[in-house]
Amino acid sequence: LITPVFHFNIMKSYVEVVVHSVNIMLGKWEKICGTQNTVVEVSKHISFMSLDVLMKCTFSMDTNCQINRTHDRYVKAMSEISKIIFNRLYNFLLHYDIIFKFTPVGRRLLELSKILHQYTDQIIQERKKSLKTERKQGNTQKKYQDFLDIVLSAQDENGNNFSDTDLRSEVNSFLVTGQDTVGGSISWILYHLAQNPEHQERCREEIRGVLGDGSSITWDQLREMSYATMCIKESLRLMPTAFSVSRELSKPITFPDGRSLPAGITVVLSIWGLHHNPAVWENPKVFDPLRFSPENCNQRHSHSFLPFSAGPRNCVGQQFAIMELKVAVALILLCFQLTPDPTRPLSVVPQVVLRSKNGVHLYLKKLS
Repeated sequence: LITPVFHFNIMKSYVEVVVHSVNIMLGKWEKICGTQNTVVEVSKHISFMSLDVLMKCTFSMDTNCQINRTHDRYVKAMSEISKIIFNRLYNFLLHYDIIFKFTPVGRRLLELSKILHQYTDQIIQERKKSLKTERKQGNTQKKYQDFLDIVLSAQDENGNNFSDTDLRSEVNSFLVTGQDTVGGSISWILYHLAQNPEHQERCREEIRGVLGDGSSITWDQLREMSYATMCIKESLRLMPTAFSVSRELSKPITFPDGRSLPAGITVVLSIWGLHHNPAVWENPKVFDPLRFSPENCNQRHSHSFLPFSAGPRNCVGQQFAIMELKVAVALILLCFQLTPDPTRPLSVVPQVVLRSKNGVHLYLKKLS
């Protein structure tokens, strides 16, 4: 249903939107750093930037959320919900709803869910109001339909089969998957480039050669950033933000060793485990972008690298995500030199997505 949202012609028009949002974040960093080499916790800034991009591109809403602090409650609520959901998965007693809802974390989840629902309800109601006004004025022509246009049209066509609760669930899902995962991926990429200055400088040289000062970026220019793309993919291999996927078996399956699983059970695949498997990747803990050179990619199985899952249920927005990652990395490297903060080592924690427990702290030095 929503595949048309990510048609290449539409995504080309989104490049300029992403550039604008990233530049707002870079302006904030310049004010923080000045000309000094300054430690910045980058993940919070990136989280708001990715929310800004998502709201503009898939909901056609300019919320000014990078500046307007009224969106802080939503972002903080999403982060806390992620922790609660993951902890519940690994506590067997909390699997039972009747027990969970009477626990302190169960009650807290209910409070946080109300914040989430209020946020998404506001998005939906504002769009419905806007559409009603446009219809009255006879202004119903739009060059491209965004995500919310499509799901609202689906609700109009399906009536009782697509309730307001269903609609809110779709919007919630899209906000979580589109904002948290992309924002986290950008933070990890910057961390890996800070840890590997030789690769960072090679990326920067390539980006300068393609973009110049980065005052304008086109879709075709992003395709020329081959080494930066390899670095992005290697970071996604080392730190896949969505580190596992699950599938319910529709039919029995038998593996090559003779073991089998029945239909109806849920199978969880560890993307993290696959990406760090020494049988698949040589020296898997080493950051080596050349793993993703064309000649090396041709020698590996197509399903050895699954940052966006695979098959008919893979991530529908993966090309949009890669575009946003490229734009963000390119503009950041043109403006700042990145170095790690040895006093604040990473503490990686798996939640709904892969996070750093204490954020991602980097030294940022403004480039002249």
